[in-house]
Amino acid sequence: MIRALIVEDNEGQKSASVQSIEEDRLPEGSVTVAVEYSTVNYKDGLCIGPGGGLVRSYPHVPGIDFAGTVETSDDDRYKSGDKVVLTGWRVGEVHWGGYAEKARVDADWLVPLPQGLTTRAAMAVGTAGFTAMLAVMALEDHGLKPGAGEVLVTGAAGGVGSVATAILANLGYEVAGVTGRPEQEDYLKGLGATRIVPREELAETVKRPLEKETWAGCVDAVGGAMLARVLGQMNYGASVAAVGLAGGAGLPATVIPFLLRGVNLLGIDSVMQPYENRLRAWERIARDLPMEKLEAMIVEAGLGDLPKLGADILKGQVRGRVVVDVRA
Repeated sequence: MIRALIVEDNEGQKSASVQSIEEDRLPEGSVTVAVEYSTVNYKDGLCIGPGGGLVRSYPHVPGIDFAGTVETSDDDRYKSGDKVVLTGWRVGEVHWGGYAEKARVDADWLVPLPQGLTTRAAMAVGTAGFTAMLAVMALEDHGLKPGAGEVLVTGAAGGVGSVATAILANLGYEVAGVTGRPEQEDYLKGLGATRIVPREELAETVKRPLEKETWAGCVDAVGGAMLARVLGQMNYGASVAAVGLAGGAGLPATVIPFLLRGVNLLGIDSVMQPYENRLRAWERIARDLPMEKLEAMIVEAGLGDLPKLGADILKGQVRGRVVVDVRA
């Protein structure tokens, strides 16, 4: 028997509870992993609660990320005892995920745990941190270098924003963090932000398609009106890496920033990233994310805490990174 968070649908009413289930209920897959840690992302909140169209069938085990130790493997790339990480591939959405003491998945979905990272640290990073690293890499691939000016991070106190702030600061960038929660100023400055930008300064669109050139780059987790506003404030040739839509999926913008300032809008997807780019990102995380800053983001949790945490993250009430010890 293994413990798992099971989400059930009773005539449209979703409920989530920790249950003991037979291991043979796990889905098919070539590798069975003894899960040690998982985490909580916005998608997890949807899958624990309303579903958000992500969950195809019930009962369901959410958890889009996990890290642990290979127990059995039918694939030559992994053997018993190997430490592995999984993010994305619709695991925890379509396929049963990491909110259980064991998971069975396709070997193609796994990545070896990078040297220098523990399974706990990997889940402090999770999809949020992995996405943040992909965003930083994309900005650098499009010419961003330290010393070019301030780099804006929207939704800076959230999971992606927190890790992006810490990575950028560690790499020598000046980071301006946007937040609607003034009480998070000390937290963000502790991660390395040099300036805090109140959300209301960027929350509304303006009639002018271009404003003063202000930002050398941007990691945007908000979307909506804020992204539209930021596009008009980017330096000539600068790039915005779009990673989220906390402020809405619409984009009330014009093409003027792209045409007159050569601004680049870079879409960041973490779910279907090719294996080689996953390795590159995880190696950069192990090298460029200061572990002491990562530790400052962590909130500890167990399986029994997940129903409340899932609801909280949908309300924007979770700061930093939640590490879920599935054995607790």
